Amino acid sequence: MCKHSLTGMKNIGNSCYMNAALQALSNCPPLTQFFLDCSGLVRTDKKPALCKSYQKLISELWHKKRPSYVVPTSLSQGIKLVNPMFRGYAQQDTQEFLRCLMDQLHEELKEPLSECGGGGEGDERRDGGDRSPSEDEFLSCDSGASSDRGEGGGLGEPELLIQDECGPRVGGGGTGTGRGVGKGGPISEKERLKEKRVFGSPLHGAQLFLGAKKQKQSRYRSIISDIFDGSILSLVQCLTCDRVSCVSLETFQDLSLPIPGKEDLAKLHSSIHQNLPAKTGVSLDVYGSQGWITYIMDSIRRFVVSCIPSWFWGPMVTLEDCLAAFFAADELKGDNMYSCERCKKLRNGVKYCKVLRLPEILCIHLKRFRHEVMYSFKINSHVAFPLEGLELRPFLAKDSPSQITTYDLLSVICHHGTAGSGHYIAYCQNVINGQWYEFDDQYVTEVHETVVQNAEAYVLFYRKSSEESVRERQKVVALASMKEPSLLQFYISREWLNKFNTFTEPGPISNHTFLCQHGGIAPNKYHYIDDLVVILPQNVWEYLYNSFGGGPAVNHLYVCAICQVELEALAKRRKVEIDTFIRLNKEFQVEEAPTVILCISMQWFREWESFVKGKDDEPPGPIDNSKIVVMKGGHKQLKQGADYGQISEETWQYLLGIYSGGPEIAVRQTVPATDTDSLHGERKIEAETRAL
Repeated sequence: MCKHSLTGMKNIGNSCYMNAALQALSNCPPLTQFFLDCSGLVRTDKKPALCKSYQKLISELWHKKRPSYVVPTSLSQGIKLVNPMFRGYAQQDTQEFLRCLMDQLHEELKEPLSECGGGGEGDERRDGGDRSPSEDEFLSCDSGASSDRGEGGGLGEPELLIQDECGPRVGGGGTGTGRGVGKGGPISEKERLKEKRVFGSPLHGAQLFLGAKKQKQSRYRSIISDIFDGSILSLVQCLTCDRVSCVSLETFQDLSLPIPGKEDLAKLHSSIHQNLPAKTGVSLDVYGSQGWITYIMDSIRRFVVSCIPSWFWGPMVTLEDCLAAFFAADELKGDNMYSCERCKKLRNGVKYCKVLRLPEILCIHLKRFRHEVMYSFKINSHVAFPLEGLELRPFLAKDSPSQITTYDLLSVICHHGTAGSGHYIAYCQNVINGQWYEFDDQYVTEVHETVVQNAEAYVLFYRKSSEESVRERQKVVALASMKEPSLLQFYISREWLNKFNTFTEPGPISNHTFLCQHGGIAPNKYHYIDDLVVILPQNVWEYLYNSFGGGPAVNHLYVCAICQVELEALAKRRKVEIDTFIRLNKEFQVEEAPTVILCISMQWFREWESFVKGKDDEPPGPIDNSKIVVMKGGHKQLKQGADYGQISEETWQYLLGIYSGGPEIAVRQTVPATDTDSLHGERKIEAETRAL
């Protein structure tokens, strides 16, 4: 029996929360295959270079000569540098660790989206949000329709080990502290939407997507956002005129689902049995899409469970129940009435949300831990979840671009014990042989799927399922094996080819991961271009291009002369700015009694410093002192406790001339001097800028 990646991880001091999370991620083929096959893209200048530590770990886990277990010391040290919460040897929450790890991987691997149409999802989760064309349609949506319409480890060639069970590949070459997890247990109508864990702003209207800063910061994507990011559309419907208004569009990396209590289950099931419209409850489609046999069997199961006292068994809850509770509508009435723009007055309404874009891998977090002022407790209710065929179409927005809505389980993380003590393990399906395994720190054991189904799930990873994508890969492999003579050979992005091999919906071909906007190779990428491209014969390229579109076609690789000139000009600009700042700042330091000292936001200054030092490709934008100023008596004053630095008037004028912005804030104005000795006796004020 094949035992690839059946490698445990040593517990290095209450680190089971980390080990379980890493094993679950390791068994997500799109992510693991990226780190094995696309090593040329795992590059970063950002500390602590967690992506390189993760790549080394994945290479060790999937290598032929791997040991029975590995020690993830490097990654553990890196995550402690990123977030002090993980320092020491206290048990932590595995979901907190997952979010922190994936956020940092995204930050280190993110690349700007090409203006020529580079693919990939945007960075709204962390940087403000790129939107697909379908999402743009909802920014000012207003409908009169009802809601019913509505660096490798140096071990050598680990990529040859992992083969996706979904088809052949082409071009291969702890304690449940629950911090940040949110509330759990019984949920109220008012709490449902409030508890939704999304990356984004509160519901303040569609205008929140149109800010200049957000647009500037949204042009990034990474393999993390490509795989795990989805988007949710929040809507409000007037119950008088049926007008549907868009409230917000938010990106999520995982869905944090409440576990409904007995009363909430009764409301959900009552809505289903009474076949109420979607705007006042949960649609019957939750079950209808899975067939009437499933619905009847589910009803029988619920009847059997209802005959057993709740104190013995507790309410039977399914993952579909948790999803239905998450997406259930909130009534807007009484003090929370909706101000309808069409009716021009307060009206009763409903607020609900739909999924606009489904992620390739769906991460679901069940809110098992609840924290009160004086104590915490864990919800031990068993939540039944499917190993195959999780259907999300009932929760999809009408105009969603997502075509595939069915998911199969990849891995599940479980917590054993109570809030404040316990142990984490993971159950993962091996992508090679299809068997399920229990990962308990350094011990790996094969288990039957019924063991997985009976597990007390805490975090689940589901992957899109599609037979069509398997057939597509088989066709391409067959074309490649024909070895037809070809007059032309085509270069294609290795990263996109990895998506084709592991994604069910890879999207259009995007060669802009190695091309610049002028169609050549960016000078800073040319020295490792072999890591970024794969050569395809003409028949394979034509099939992929006709099937997925995109491009552009590339038959010749060359360094872009335009980018070379721009790069040299950028280097010259950076040198001039940093040299000028150092000179002006030295002059400022030797002044005995500067007549004026101006303040500058350290947040903006750090962005400028990253730019002139070459750590960031984009200049920082206008000087923004708005966060360090406060208005008092009609005058601008420095905010108490503000994060600012002191610079000379000459330095301020120099930076202002390049970047504009403001406002200008002075901390010391000209003071008439009569006593020379007293002036020399004053305390010298120095700029709070770092040495460059």
